[in-house]
Amino acid sequence: MAAAACSSSSSLISTGFLLNHNKSCPFPFQSPKKKATTLTLSFSKSHNNKILFHNQKQDKLGVNNGSSKLLRDSFLAVCTSVALSFSLLIGDVDSSALAFVVTTTTPRKLQSDELATVRLFQENTPSVVYITNLAARQDAFTLDLLEVPQGSGSGFVWDKQGHIVTNYHVIRGASDLKVTLADQSTLDAKVVGFDQDKDVAVLRVDSPKDKLRPIPIGVSADLLVGQKVFAIGNPFGLDHTLTTGVISGLRREISSAATGRPIQDVIQTDAAINPGNSGGPLLDSSGNLIGINTAIYSPSGASSGVGFSIPVDTVSGIVDQLVRFGKVTRPILGIKFAPDQSVEQLGVSGVLVLDAPPNGPAGKAGLQSTKRDAYGRLILGDIITSVNGKKVANGSDLYRILDQCKVGEQVTVEVLRGDHKEKIPVMLEPKPDES
Repeated sequence: MAAAACSSSSSLISTGFLLNHNKSCPFPFQSPKKKATTLTLSFSKSHNNKILFHNQKQDKLGVNNGSSKLLRDSFLAVCTSVALSFSLLIGDVDSSALAFVVTTTTPRKLQSDELATVRLFQENTPSVVYITNLAARQDAFTLDLLEVPQGSGSGFVWDKQGHIVTNYHVIRGASDLKVTLADQSTLDAKVVGFDQDKDVAVLRVDSPKDKLRPIPIGVSADLLVGQKVFAIGNPFGLDHTLTTGVISGLRREISSAATGRPIQDVIQTDAAINPGNSGGPLLDSSGNLIGINTAIYSPSGASSGVGFSIPVDTVSGIVDQLVRFGKVTRPILGIKFAPDQSVEQLGVSGVLVLDAPPNGPAGKAGLQSTKRDAYGRLILGDIITSVNGKKVANGSDLYRILDQCKVGEQVTVEVLRGDHKEKIPVMLEPKPDES
């Protein structure tokens, strides 16, 4: 059975046939008795906008009604098969044409959790930025100063004023900083302030507000081990990537990469955090910020399934102070103390004061430093054993207690001096470079 091509206005397009209504398209068929019969199929619109099929029989050789009915039924069956196999578009040049499209593309099927992950990535990616750390270097031959990339990391938009939050170690030692937004536009960034002890920094870029998408801020106080988390960043300088995992531990403690001061209540996760992810956001399943990806535990330097994020409750307070004042007013005792191993060798528990400058809080209160006598013998200074009644066994304990205090607050420091204990009131002060 062969079909002839449609006349004039009928044409074949990509995935379907385009036929104009009220235009005839003859299809000749050869009957079993070799009697020529021509059936004409035309389309028109009825009053209720339905497609009407009209058969015009031209039986020139006296084909009986039974044969005509058989051919007509066969032809309608062929038309139905063609309509189901292709996309059919019926239209006309004028506005009165009636058209419809039957699509055959099968949409990709995703599970509900996959759809949620895809949506989370699409909604939060515009908030994540790429940070390039540039350092000034002098050319060895021309002696010209050049800016070369010395590191990179991630960050995220904090507010519509252009504040960008990242890790301090991402921007440390930079002579210039570049921030690349989600639309691939690169802007110069200025440092608003940083907190070396908690490894947090705030930058600022001049950008139209409609290009800035602040990330939703969540809460980290009610996190649970086992809940899903998502990390977005730019590992190895690649475009935005997403890694998933769960919270594998809470209330961990790591040391600041800049000062060695402990950071408490850190979130541990098995979501892959690779070089370049530092400073990027850690999100919960609702897409809210719960931490800043800051470090991994890995002897080889690659992701080993143990990553750490600074909790958002800690970050929020720091960012608020940096945005408002450009600094963090964290209290100090104003002492230098010996390594924990040295005190353990003495068989005592506490923090040994090596130096208490007289112009510092501890020196003003009368704490004694370690020194040597006229014969060169070492005379140990005070050993701090508690602050405000809370036991101090090492330097981490001391930092942890001071983090809960405020500048200007008076604390009671208990020390072991010689063979007896004394309680000394000390007025806490901010760091000299932050006053």
